Order: sequence, then C-alpha cells, then structure tokens
Amino acid sequence: MNPAYATVDHTFTVPLDHGVPGGPTIEVFAREVADPARAGDELPWLLYLQGGPGGKSPRPSAGSPGWLAHALKTHRVLLLDQRGTGRSTPVTARSAARFASPEALAGYLAHFRADAIVADAELIRRELCGDTPWETLGQSYGGFITLSYLSTAPEGLRACYVTGGLPGLTATADDVYARTYPRVRDRVLAFHARYPEDARRLRRIADLLAAGDVRLPDGDRLTPRRLRTLGLALGMGDGFERIHWLLDESLDADGELTDTFLHQVTALTGFADNPLFAVLQETLYGQGAGPTGWAASRAMAGFPEFAEDADPLLLTGEMMYPWMFREIRGLRPFADAAELLAARTDWPALYDPRRLAANEVPLAAVVYHDDMYVDAGLSLCTAREVGAARVWVTNEWEHDGLSASGGRVLGRLMDLAAGRVTDR
Repeated sequence: MNPAYATVDHTFTVPLDHGVPGGPTIEVFAREVADPARAGDELPWLLYLQGGPGGKSPRPSAGSPGWLAHALKTHRVLLLDQRGTGRSTPVTARSAARFASPEALAGYLAHFRADAIVADAELIRRELCGDTPWETLGQSYGGFITLSYLSTAPEGLRACYVTGGLPGLTATADDVYARTYPRVRDRVLAFHARYPEDARRLRRIADLLAAGDVRLPDGDRLTPRRLRTLGLALGMGDGFERIHWLLDESLDADGELTDTFLHQVTALTGFADNPLFAVLQETLYGQGAGPTGWAASRAMAGFPEFAEDADPLLLTGEMMYPWMFREIRGLRPFADAAELLAARTDWPALYDPRRLAANEVPLAAVVYHDDMYVDAGLSLCTAREVGAARVWVTNEWEHDGLSASGGRVLGRLMDLAAGRVTDR
C-alpha cells in the first residue's frame, strides 16, 4: 500500500497467440490504483496504455505524473504492463538468448504488437469489469493501440483519450521516416542554436571516437553513430537541457571523455531495460504492404545533412538501424530475429478504416504541433477519418505534455470527450 494510493496487483494468464487459445501462455501484470479515500467506491475504470513500444507503466509514487492524481479524482486507474514489459513475462536480452533459433525468437516477438495488447486488454476487462466498457488513456504508442482497440473491440470502450499518438492509418514505414528526418533535423538545429558550444563539442567528440577505440563501461565500443542516437531525447520538453548538461561534463582537462559521460551514454543508448523499443519500432508500421526492411536506414540516404562527417553533426531520433543489433550488447541476442522481422511481408492489419469511420466511441486527442516523434500531419489526417473524434492542437508542450502539464492535458481531453468544451 502506497501512502498516496490504494493499490492492488493483478496477474493474468493470457495466450501468447490469441488465435490459438489452447497454445502457449504468458503472464500479463497490471496494477489497480485508486484514491485511498475512494477505494471502496464504485468508480469507472481508466486503462492506461503506455508509450513505447516496449515501455512498462509508471509505478505510483510521490513523484508520479500529475495526470494520475487528476484521473483518480473520478476513476479507478489500471496501469498495464503491456506484454513483454515490466512484470509481464518480460522480453530481455537474457530471455531472447534462450531461444533455439532466430526463427523461433522472431515468431515469438511477432505476438507483441498492438493487436495482441488489445486482446490482452479485453480479456482483462472482462475479468475485472464483466460486460461494462471502460475508458482508455493512450500516451504516444498507447494511441496507436487505442486505434487498434477501436478497430477490433469498440464495444469494450466508453471513451478514449490520446496524447501525442494518432498514427497514420495507412502510412508505411517509408512514409513515416520520410517525414521524420526533417523534423529531427529541425529539432537538432534548434538545439545547436540554443547551445552553439555543444554543436562544436559534439563534432569534437565524434572526431575523437572515429580516431580511436573508446569503450563504454559494458565493453561496447562508442562510435560516432552510437553517439548520435542521443538525439532521441530531444523530442521531450526537457530534452535540450538533458543533452546539454550531459555534454557539459563530457570532456576532462586533457580532452579525454569522462567516466561520468561514458556511464550516462551507456544507460541512455544501451536498451538494457527496454530492448523491445528497438526490436518492435518499425513493426508498428507493418500491415501487409511489403516488408518494413529497415526503412529508417534507407530513408537516411535521402538526407545528406545526416552524414557522419557533416558539420554541424546531426543527432538522430526515434530511428533504429541494423548496426545497432550488432554493436549494442543489449540488442545482440535479437540481431538475427530483427532481420527476419524486417523482412516479413505478411503482417496483419492493425487498423480498420471502415470501422473507424463509423466509430461512435468518443475519442479526444491532443496533437502536439511540433512533435518530433509522431507526425502532426498524419495525426490530423487520421482525426478526419475517425468518427466521434475531437482534436486539440497545441504547441504549448512537446511529446511529454501529458506528464509535463500536471493534469491539464488529461482534464481538457476529458472535457472534450464529454462535450464540456470545444476543440477550438
């Protein structure tokens, strides 16, 4: 029992493949959270769908995001560890290494997309709520899951809230990354404009790494291309400062990289606690339209400003590359399976455009105008194609507006869905 929250832990046994209910099973964990003063009340359920992919739900604490406190005023919240994350039969480098072959591992990982998460959620809802529908809050990738939910089981939903996560319904991986690189470029150049000395320091560090064999604490070699993956943080509200202060302590008086810097780079770029984020990143866009085929890597060739010898040096963002699965210790056990997933051509559809067009479940979404990760243009196109959707567009926050705003973003979305305010 957390002093600020009344919590109940739940563990559910679910099929690995919901199409084969008698086959292998995995466990899915979820934590029920309520205001202690209302723990005994009959409250509507709000299912939280974490961003990612591959991210576990937040753990309630004194430092929990403000949206949770806001939600608990009116709801009982279920913090779901999506399959493969947290306490839900986690997928790790160690567990991946136990598979007999890359084919077996790739087959297993193919069951960890949004459609399977929705099937898990429906099984859990029926166990906790019976036939009563619940509400969902989808952050980032959680919004992708929400659209899959509305496509396959809208009868389980009373209202849906999405923050920075309306996907392009028919967008391929190539479509997504063609739009992503320009947004990342602009974000990095804005960072360089704010901290011009950091731009020079990044170039200096990259040259140092290219000229010698610099090892991270876990034994991996730090290369210029791995250095550039630090740019993943720049899409968050505090991203500029996180990278700035990291670089501020990167070099000692002799011009050598500091232990502090190398330790932090290991943690930020190693995927030790979330390999699924890298493994599943491009599978999010696989819907039977051919292989995803390392789309981010292919797309980079069309943007020469991202060359490793370019000056200023541009960091990369939410892109995964084949080399990462050979050079990063936490991803190596997935390397051959990742190649198989990238070559797969028979991914099932994740969204049903016809059903979404006829949707009657209230859907309230915030689209962050300057979102580095999720393209606002694709999001707005989707909003026009989904029935009962109301969208609020803002540039007040970056991709982490749900947590950074206290309860303001969630409160406005709840008001939008209920018709208490307009989206203008």
